[in-house]
Amino acid sequence: MRQASHPHRAARLLAAALGAVLAAGCADFPIFDKTPSRSGHPKAAKAVERDANTPREAPSRPRDRDREDDAREARDAALKEGIRMYNEGDFNGAIKRLSGRELANGPLTMRLEALKYTAFSYCVTSRPAQCRQAFDKALRLDPDFDLSPGEHGHPLWGPVFTKARQAVAQR
Repeated sequence: MRQASHPHRAARLLAAALGAVLAAGCADFPIFDKTPSRSGHPKAAKAVERDANTPREAPSRPRDRDREDDAREARDAALKEGIRMYNEGDFNGAIKRLSGRELANGPLTMRLEALKYTAFSYCVTSRPAQCRQAFDKALRLDPDFDLSPGEHGHPLWGPVFTKARQAVAQR
């Protein structure tokens, strides 16, 4: 006849299973309080039922705010860097930076500003089709999107924007 398993092994398996259940967050499973039992023995622990109505710990709000602040800072930095690159004549770098993920999920005004400078960069580098696509995208996001009077008069992107605006008006 085969001998039974070692009793310590069974205790370890039971402890591991209990740890897994507790780690999974089972609300109906008793948790153990470190308060000594009535026997007064310091190593004895009593099981305490968790009230099903007791809320679990909420996610830490400061961490959420930190992530939001980090994302906002990354979007601001991307927009500023893209505009700086445009102003310094690095139009392809500006297009790449302004088309990045940071700005794709940003506030509407920020996305529109990025699209405007992206369109300008495409027009300046003799890519009117991509320039028009950037203006079309901006006008789909906000049909009231407009350029400043000085920007309207630019010989490269002024006519492209006017055509994009007319196409929106005809829809």
